[in-house]
Amino acid sequence: MPAANNSHTHHASVSSAQRSVLASGLGIALFSSAVFGLSGSFAKALLETGWSPGAAVTARLTGAALILAIPAGYALRGRWHQLRNNWITILLFGVTGVAACQLFYFNAVARLSVGVALLLEYLAPVIIVLWLWAASRKRPRVLTFGGTLLSLAGLVLVLDLTGAVKVDLVGVLWGAAAAVCLAIYFFITAKENDTLPPIVLASGGLMVGAVVMWLAGATGLLPMAFSTADTRLGPWTTPWWVSLAGLVVLATVLAYVSGIMAARALGSKVASFVSLTEVLFAVLWAWLLLGELPGPIQLLGGVLIVGGVILVRLDELRSAAAAAGGAAAALQAASPLEHANDVEPVP
Repeated sequence: MPAANNSHTHHASVSSAQRSVLASGLGIALFSSAVFGLSGSFAKALLETGWSPGAAVTARLTGAALILAIPAGYALRGRWHQLRNNWITILLFGVTGVAACQLFYFNAVARLSVGVALLLEYLAPVIIVLWLWAASRKRPRVLTFGGTLLSLAGLVLVLDLTGAVKVDLVGVLWGAAAAVCLAIYFFITAKENDTLPPIVLASGGLMVGAVVMWLAGATGLLPMAFSTADTRLGPWTTPWWVSLAGLVVLATVLAYVSGIMAARALGSKVASFVSLTEVLFAVLWAWLLLGELPGPIQLLGGVLIVGGVILVRLDELRSAAAAAGGAAAALQAASPLEHANDVEPVP
């Protein structure tokens, strides 16, 4: 009898420990979404003083890469061969998931409200569903199909085709390009192995992205315009470096590191699910710091887009549970989203 009591106590303590880990992981994931959501507001504050999107992305990636190189080097001590074994993954992540994705997003932010630009980028899972449907000619499962239709309906409202809110067509195309980059990144890393520490993937990707941006600027392919004019953040007028430091330290370094910590505590699928709250935080920060808020119709559309993506994510989690029951190979072949990444190229 005492043994049974001890066993019960042990299970209770384990369960309590698991709940504690999940609770702390959820808090970290929400913090990561909150600081990631700051990037659009900090970037727009710089863009409005004369910075070009390319210059803002380049400064962001360079500063973050230099800071994250320290913990990445520590994680790689004695295992430098991992860089050589995974250089293609790092290169593709840097070019697609970091440089192109953020450049397109910042170009969208320059022409649209922060919330609308980010909502367009979050259509990536829907793009993947539609692409797989066209390629395989097999209709998605009911939950995924419903989520896709819901997101597309939300997109119509976000674009506000009735004209109540003027939406810049070029900005919409930039936002759609960011979504395509995000989708390509998920395809590329769908079967990525786990031999590379996430902090190394994040740091390496930022370094590759920074090099790509500097080369594009040096060759004249990408306009580079910097400014030392003061920026406006809410009621405050701040030196330009305050917005840049916020973009680098808060919205990049802290965001990536906390995102990795959340993925390890919750599992990357659940963490990426929670990361959808970034849209809500981005809209909130843009309202508080920039005084911009999407119109009521656009906000309703945003709710539909996020709701649709949640349904697609839920279907992923359900299919993952089915895969654990024995159909892993078939499901892996059917959906590139079965692998959720520890480091996602969210702006």
